[in-house]
Amino acid sequence: MSNVGRLSAFGVVLFGSAILLSVPSQAIELTGAWTTQSDLCKLLFTKKGDQIAFTDLSDFYGSGFIINGKQIKAKAAQCTIESRTQHGNNIRLASSCATGIMTSSVVFNLTVIDDNNISRIIPEVPGMSMNYTRCTL
Repeated sequence: MSNVGRLSAFGVVLFGSAILLSVPSQAIELTGAWTTQSDLCKLLFTKKGDQIAFTDLSDFYGSGFIINGKQIKAKAAQCTIESRTQHGNNIRLASSCATGIMTSSVVFNLTVIDDNNISRIIPEVPGMSMNYTRCTL
């Protein structure tokens, strides 16, 4: 192959690589209120100004959590996301969580179904997962 041919091939590879590398990696947005049953959103969550909070009687109606930035809030625990790793539609959140009794490290393994639906995989129980839907308030 001549020097001109090699240079042209190298240019094509370099150009193709530049295009592929310039495509942004899309981080999936998890901010919001999430519940196992979308018809219970209004019974679990309320909006106070621009903040989402649990209703006073949310314990009676179902399960859910709120993600706001690096914070995950459940009715009985508060977590801070220490690291986030995303591979395609799979997200691993390593968190430090506190309850009224203790603190612990918790890993959340999530699979994104679409913008408003995720599945939490429970690694301790093979084949076990829980689906959550984002609430609109």
